[in-house]
Amino acid sequence: MKAKFRSFSKKANFEFQILAVGGITGAFVGVLVTLYNALATLAEEFSRGYYGFFRDHPAFIPLLFLGLFLGAIVVGGVVRFLPIVRESGLPQTEGAARGLLRFRWYEALTGMFALSLFIIFTGGSAGAEGPSIFIGGSCGYGVSNTLHRNPVVRRYQITGGASAGLAVACNAPLTGIAFALEEAHKRFTPEVFVCSFSSVIVAVVIRNLLRPAMGLSVEASLPAFSFAGDLGLMFCLYALFAAFFTALAGVGFYFLLFWLRKLFARAVFWKGMGKFIAPFLLAGAAGLLTVNVMGGGHFFLESLAGGEVTPLFSSPIWVTLLVAALLKFLLTAVNMGAGMPCGAFIPMLATGAGMGGLLSILCVHMGMDPALADMVIVVCMATFFTTVVKAPITATVMTLELTWNFAFLLPVVIGVATGYVLGDLFRTEPVYDRILDEVLEEKKNAAKLTAKVRVTGRAAGRAVRDILWPFSALVVKVERGAETLVPKGSTELREGDLLYVEGTPDEREEYLAELRAVAGDVLFAEEETKDEQEIEDGKDKQDTQDKQDGRDDPPA
Repeated sequence: MKAKFRSFSKKANFEFQILAVGGITGAFVGVLVTLYNALATLAEEFSRGYYGFFRDHPAFIPLLFLGLFLGAIVVGGVVRFLPIVRESGLPQTEGAARGLLRFRWYEALTGMFALSLFIIFTGGSAGAEGPSIFIGGSCGYGVSNTLHRNPVVRRYQITGGASAGLAVACNAPLTGIAFALEEAHKRFTPEVFVCSFSSVIVAVVIRNLLRPAMGLSVEASLPAFSFAGDLGLMFCLYALFAAFFTALAGVGFYFLLFWLRKLFARAVFWKGMGKFIAPFLLAGAAGLLTVNVMGGGHFFLESLAGGEVTPLFSSPIWVTLLVAALLKFLLTAVNMGAGMPCGAFIPMLATGAGMGGLLSILCVHMGMDPALADMVIVVCMATFFTTVVKAPITATVMTLELTWNFAFLLPVVIGVATGYVLGDLFRTEPVYDRILDEVLEEKKNAAKLTAKVRVTGRAAGRAVRDILWPFSALVVKVERGAETLVPKGSTELREGDLLYVEGTPDEREEYLAELRAVAGDVLFAEEETKDEQEIEDGKDKQDTQDKQDGRDDPPA
C-alpha cells in the first residue's frame, strides 16, 4: 500500500510540475508571440506600401533589387553562423520536442524573431505562424532550463510552448493542442495533453488581453468566409472534385519542394549564403507583379473571402487567381527549398485557397450555386495543407477555428480525407518530418548504447507506448522475476521490472538522465559499435519497434 501511495504521489507531483511550468511557459509565449505577430502585421502592411511606390515609380526598381540582394546576404550570413534558424522553425521545434536537437534557446529565439520579421518586411512570401511555433518552443526551452527542470520536463515544455505559439498566432487554442498531439509527438499521453493545455490556455488569455491594448482585434483570423446554400449530395460531389485536383497540386508541390532542396544544396558559393539570393529576388519580382502574393497570405485570404481580390492589370478574376495561385505555389516551394527562416503554414493555406478560388469559378460554370463558392475555397485550403503536411486533424481543427464557422466541418473532412489518401497513394511523407530527417542527417551516430533499467516511480503501471522515451530508445527485453518478455506497445510495466533499452544517443549523459527520469534506476550502460550481426538483426528490431508503436497490437 505504501509503495502504491508513493508511486501515486510521484505521478501527481510530476503532472502538477508539468501543469505549473506549462502555465509559466504560456505566459512567456503569450507576451512574446503576441508582440511578434503584431510586428509581423505591421511589417507586411509596410512592405505593401513601399512596393506600391516602386510600381508607381519604376525608375527606382533597381534600388529595390539591390536592397533585396543585400538582404539575402545578411540572412545567409546569420544562418551560416546560427544554423538552427534555418527553415520555418517547425522541424527544429519538433526535433527538440522529441529529444533530437539541442540549442541555445536565447540565440535561437532572437535569431528567428529578427530574421523572419526582416523577410516579411522585404516583401517575401513569408508567414508568421512557423516562427511563432519556434519562438514558443524556445520559450519552453528557456523556462525549463531557467527552472532547472530535467530533460523530460524540458521536452514537454518545448511542446507546450510550441503549441501555445501556434494558438496565439492563429487565435486557435484547439489547433495548438491538436498540433502537440498529432504533429509534435504523434501520440496522445496525459502529459502531452496537460503541458499543451496549460500553456495554450494561459497564452491565449494573455493574447486576448494584450491585443485590445495594442489597438488590435481578437476575432478569428478569417471571419469573412461564409456561405448560404444547400450542402446536399451535389455539393459534396463538387467538394470532392475540387479536393481531388487540389490534392494533385499538393503532391506536385511536395515533389517540387524536395527537388528544389537538392538543387539548393548544391549552391555552395559564398559559403552557402548565395542560395538565399534566388528566393529574395523572386519574391521581389512577384511582389511588383501582384500584391496578392506578398507576406504570409492573410491579405489574399481576406480579399478572397470578401470577393475583393486586387485585379492583375484589369484582367478577369480567373486570370488574377491563376497567377496568384501559381506564384504562391512557386514562392512557397522556393522558400522551403532554400531553407528560408520564415513560416509556410499560411502560405500553404493561401496556395490552396487560390486554387479553390479558381475551382469554385469552374464549379459555378458547371451548375453549382455561387453562394457556395467560399465553401469550395475553404475545402481546397484544408486539402492542400493536409496533402503536404499529412496532419488531417490539425488541418480540420485549424480551418474551423480560423473561420469560426462549424458549418464547414463536413466539406472540410471530405477535402482532408481526399488529400490524405491521395498523398498516401503517391507515397509522400509528412513534409516537416522529412525536412527534420535532412537536418539530422549530419548528426547520425553509429554507436549503440545498451542500458539496464529497474522500473520505479511513474513508469510503473504504464504501457510501454505511453512513456516518452528518449529519442532512439527501444525496449528490447523485460525481465520480470524468472520471466522474460519481448515487449509490445501495450505491455504494462511493473515496479521492479528490469528493462534492457537500446539506443544511439547523441549525448550519452543526457540520454541516461532522460531514462532515469521516465523509467527508473539505470543499473549499467554499455556502449558498442554496430557490426554486421546488428544489421542482420535490424528486421527483428523493427518488428519490436512496430509492436511498441502499437501497430501489431490486437484490436480491443
